[in-house]
Amino acid sequence: MNQQKSFLGIILIGIGIYFLLQQYSIPFLSRFDTWPTILIILGIAFLFNGYSQKHHDSIFPGVVLLGLGIHFHALTHSVQWIDHWGMYTLIIGFAFLLRSQKTNQGMVIGLIFIIISFMAITSIAMPNWFSWFDFVFVQLERFWPILLILIGSIILFKK
Repeated sequence: MNQQKSFLGIILIGIGIYFLLQQYSIPFLSRFDTWPTILIILGIAFLFNGYSQKHHDSIFPGVVLLGLGIHFHALTHSVQWIDHWGMYTLIIGFAFLLRSQKTNQGMVIGLIFIIISFMAITSIAMPNWFSWFDFVFVQLERFWPILLILIGSIILFKK
């Protein structure tokens, strides 16, 4: 019951601060009264629950929500922020790695996601002799939903 109380308490404090920022429009802090801030608040609540209450299954959704909140927030407030699908796999890869520190599960999957992310994000700036790599990622971007369905089906129905 203590885990639920601390999780709920953090969410209520975070949502209260969010609405307070919206209500008073403090100049510097007014950029945080957008919907990605709610993702950040939920992510922090999950991470706090995961680390302080030793509920390690909360680490993964905490990192994903916090990462998505930061990503969407940075997309609206920073011109230099990368708007590429590789950012989503990078967030998921970090979530696997942080969870694996406490549970010893998912480190390889996290590293695979991070490697794919870096290769996809940097494929834009690679030299011409590496154009085959860009061709592979263009094809993956075209057919990735089918690829996800196939991989998910294999994982689900494999005995």
